Amino acid sequence: MISVAGLTDYLKLLLEEDDQLRKVWVTGEVSSARNHHQGCFFTLQELGGSAAVNCVVWKSQLSRVSVVPVAGEQVTVLGQIRLYPKRGSYQLSVWQVLPAGAGLQALRYKQLKARLAAEGLFDIERKRSLPTYPQTLAVVTSPQAAAWGDIQRTLLQRNPSVKVLLSPATVQGEQAPASIAKAIERVAQDDRADVVVLARGGGATEDLACFDDERVVMAIATSPIPVITGIGHQRDESLADLVADACAHTPTAAAEQVVPSLDDLYREQIHYLQRATQVFARRFQTAQQQVRSLQTRLQRLRLDRQLAQHQKDIAWQRQQLITSLNQRLQLAQHQQQLLREKLLALDPEAVLKRGYALVKSEGQIATAASQLSLGRELDIQLGAGTVKAVVTEIEAEK
Repeated sequence: MISVAGLTDYLKLLLEEDDQLRKVWVTGEVSSARNHHQGCFFTLQELGGSAAVNCVVWKSQLSRVSVVPVAGEQVTVLGQIRLYPKRGSYQLSVWQVLPAGAGLQALRYKQLKARLAAEGLFDIERKRSLPTYPQTLAVVTSPQAAAWGDIQRTLLQRNPSVKVLLSPATVQGEQAPASIAKAIERVAQDDRADVVVLARGGGATEDLACFDDERVVMAIATSPIPVITGIGHQRDESLADLVADACAHTPTAAAEQVVPSLDDLYREQIHYLQRATQVFARRFQTAQQQVRSLQTRLQRLRLDRQLAQHQKDIAWQRQQLITSLNQRLQLAQHQQQLLREKLLALDPEAVLKRGYALVKSEGQIATAASQLSLGRELDIQLGAGTVKAVVTEIEAEK
């Protein structure tokens, strides 16, 4: 036979001396919590309420826990089992409280963001300007993603002369961070691109988690080529957005931000010529005022010989000024004509009018015979009008 105290002491020895229970992690939902001058007392229960355990974070430990227990939240706690003989009950003496599930992910995101910010990776001072007129553009995305097609169409519409390179990467799942980082490094090693576009369409938060991975952030930060992100999300900016030199909310917007359209370039040149003409006109007006001032001074001197000489000098200077202005105006007009001819040469409709044709199959532009099959219906756009045709023969590519 054993006494109550003896039984309690035996159970206390079993619980508190057990190696598994001296330091145990427990996950559950906080069903109740109350603050006391001695600490925070709360109950941690199994989801559904099938089991529960009393817990306490003593006052001396409260400042060290990551989160304070709140009723209704899921947490993971670290502590030790303690048995109290007078009540014949046990509770978990807690040293650390961490959010569980999505809360844990948010905490990790917050901690990583704070650390990277402390390292200066998000500072405005370290961001580089994007090239004004890029000649070659590298896109890091999945070749099967809609983002890749959106970027290609946007660049073709805005400026078909820009060369586009694809550095393929997986942009979703566990393999995505390493794949994206490798794709960015591949662009740097290739050393042909003027700017890198990291793009992905919209998706669920968990699908876009790869853009918060430290490997992706460091690849962007160490890239010798400016990087712009075009990630279609409706939440807060990703860490990739924060470290990039520029960011846009969609892949299309990123392409528009990087490459100016031919129409904008044409208007820019027209504006430049107009300003140059105004400057020349003001200078010419100033020269005329100087001529009139000199004429007045000569008249006041009333020295015929000096007056005649000054008039000759003024006439010569005036002729030189007019000649110089005419030459500059002709040069500006010539540059304007060259720009107009270049724009016309880049006009797809002008290419068609020279005898070329644009072949489409099911709405997609066909660039190789291997893309077509016998019996396929084709839309052929000519310089004037469109015809429909059917593929009856395909010659092998040479």
